[in-house]
Amino acid sequence: MTKIVNSWNDFDPLKHVIVGRAEHSVIPPEEPATSEKVPIDSEMRGMWGPRPLETVEKAAAQLDFLAKTLEEHGVKVDRPTPLQWNQHIQTPDFRNDSMMTCMPPRDILLTIGNEIMASANSFRCRYFEYLAYWPLMKQYFDEDPEFKWTQAPRPRLTDKSYKHNYYDEQISLEERLERTANKDFVTTEVEPMWDAADVLRLGKDLFIQHGLTTNRTAMEWFKRYYPDLRVHAVNFPGDPYPIHIDATFVPLRPGLIINNPQRRLPEEQRKIFEANDWQIVDAAQPAHDTPPPLCYSSVWLSMNCLVLDHKTVICEASEVHQMEQMDKLGMNVIPVPFRDAYPFGGALHCATADVYREGGCEDYFPNQVEDPTLV
Repeated sequence: MTKIVNSWNDFDPLKHVIVGRAEHSVIPPEEPATSEKVPIDSEMRGMWGPRPLETVEKAAAQLDFLAKTLEEHGVKVDRPTPLQWNQHIQTPDFRNDSMMTCMPPRDILLTIGNEIMASANSFRCRYFEYLAYWPLMKQYFDEDPEFKWTQAPRPRLTDKSYKHNYYDEQISLEERLERTANKDFVTTEVEPMWDAADVLRLGKDLFIQHGLTTNRTAMEWFKRYYPDLRVHAVNFPGDPYPIHIDATFVPLRPGLIINNPQRRLPEEQRKIFEANDWQIVDAAQPAHDTPPPLCYSSVWLSMNCLVLDHKTVICEASEVHQMEQMDKLGMNVIPVPFRDAYPFGGALHCATADVYREGGCEDYFPNQVEDPTLV
């Protein structure tokens, strides 16, 4: 019996992975979700259309090099099938002038055990992005009799799914941070909405970031769908634009996690880790003061690394401070140039989705404490 799909965390030995593609990528037009997630001072605000060909070619080359590096380290690599993202999409509830990309599989696919689930994204432009991965899902389905191929409930994404005029150009950074601390986000609770990149898998525990892309209704859905797992709703008040967890909270091996020093996990939530002898270390400072051109993300993509096993990690080649820290933490570092790919959807972990890691569903938090985050 061939077992294709198995993964319970992001640090056990990686044997099979999907690496995204940049071809045909588009900067999507503003919509209720995206307009509230792009910082007011960002050069990306109001911009949309096909990404410049030169940038696509550079990103594609770096994605290809990542795939080659993984293969050289014994990892089987699959790639999605890009769609023509520069075409309008329509449902009974909305019309959008384009889609986006399939560079970051991490946003779309969530692997838990022998199941790969397509997410319920809040971006309208990402509504059909899952289709780029469907040929691979069918292949795994044909080859692995235990593989569960799942699609989370599709949100309708009507205007009721969003708080309109949530931000305006007059709002200060302090007011944004206050809203984050108060768990006041642009998405409403009329239906479950979530990005896979908001979900941190640690065996029997799922730590899900409540922010601009994932709502509380989604967490309640996770609790009911996975009754044998513990679902925690985590929040990082220092982030004015809380989108995805992988540049904020990154496990390297059992018992060790790095945390963005500007977006620290609140003290009452740290107790979950401390009670089980986990060390939470402030991540090293980014090597760059600004993100690359045409990039939505922050400079903290520096900590968005890809862990191959408990002692090996791939880091972006120019992130010298992060690589130095990884070395001090006992990790063997593989540098891979990836900064040209950042604008297409994130860094090294964003650009991948697990298919197979060795290991099973471990309980890393057997010492239960009073947990205000538990859903």
